[in-house]
Amino acid sequence: MNTPIPQDITALTYEQAREELINVVNQLETGGVALEASLALWERGEALAAHCENWLNGVSQRLDAARGAQDEAQ
Repeated sequence: MNTPIPQDITALTYEQAREELINVVNQLETGGVALEASLALWERGEALAAHCENWLNGVSQRLDAARGAQDEAQ
């Protein structure tokens, strides 16, 4: 996703973003939301998913670095 992630989302922890993403998906799945509100929810969900992916990528990089340091120590 090339669109910048809103600052209120980047301030969230992984767990907070994941929980909000679950809520967004539930709202979209249950329906009953006007088209414009659905679009706003979809866009927020995309930003939340990107933020969660960024967190996971960061964790993966940290694990790789820790493994590399451990391999060098051995």
